[in-house]
Amino acid sequence: MKNKMFKKLALLVTGAALSATLFAGYQQEPAKVEAAQKPIIIQGPMPIEAENFAQKLEKVKVEKSGTFVFYKGKLNDYPVIVVKTGKGMENTAAATALAIEKYKPAAIINQGTSGGHDPNLHVFDIVLGKRTTNIGSLKTTHMSENEGIAPTKWIPMDLMASEGSGSNPDAEKIRYYEGDKGLLAAAHAVKDTYTKGKIVEGTIGSADFWNNEVDRIKWFHTNYGTSVEEMEGASAAQIAAAYKVPFLGIRILSNNKTNGGTYNPGTAEANQEYVYEVVKQYISDIQKK
Repeated sequence: MKNKMFKKLALLVTGAALSATLFAGYQQEPAKVEAAQKPIIIQGPMPIEAENFAQKLEKVKVEKSGTFVFYKGKLNDYPVIVVKTGKGMENTAAATALAIEKYKPAAIINQGTSGGHDPNLHVFDIVLGKRTTNIGSLKTTHMSENEGIAPTKWIPMDLMASEGSGSNPDAEKIRYYEGDKGLLAAAHAVKDTYTKGKIVEGTIGSADFWNNEVDRIKWFHTNYGTSVEEMEGASAAQIAAAYKVPFLGIRILSNNKTNGGTYNPGTAEANQEYVYEVVKQYISDIQKK
């Protein structure tokens, strides 16, 4: 009798273990699929820099939060979300944090138009942000009343070096955010699809500042190594780094005061066409892993 009870108990335990194993396997597979389908976020500040890309997506649903607009859709059956962030560093930082918290993206591309800092670059050329930096975070030198102002003597201020920022020498260094290698590889892989200008790696500078003084532009180009300037990328890069989300800035020159390149609004659409190819390539790269 004891032997029969023991056999029944053993069968029950074995069956329960097998069921648990099968259930665990069933649970793990959807988790893998979900992880593989984390959306790619494409950011554009203004309608002209976002809506052309959004129109390329399939099955688009529009969500709004505050002033931010999220176009949720599919590209090659993969989730892609275009975010119209609004202009400026604060808008972009908030939109980036919100998108990360809401959608848990696989990667973020901040794209749009920019003003040239490098005289060797021309309107319709595209800069891949090997580095992105905040060119509006500056500390002045000490000058007394009636001694004037000296912008060329201003010192970089690293907002992330918070410990002892008043005396910490590291707080007076330029902080660069490196572009993600996987995103850069995807961007290089489709360079030949773009025929309206050249594509180069460079440094994107960002600030809530519109520089029209050529000497000031040259000062940033010399001291920060900037290729272009805009008003959003560094804040998105900073938030993406905080959450450890792969990030890349892709900016097209809409004008360049250092060589007389006048503003062309058609650059915004041209950049989105190229970024569209980059995203398709990145999706292909993800799916191969």
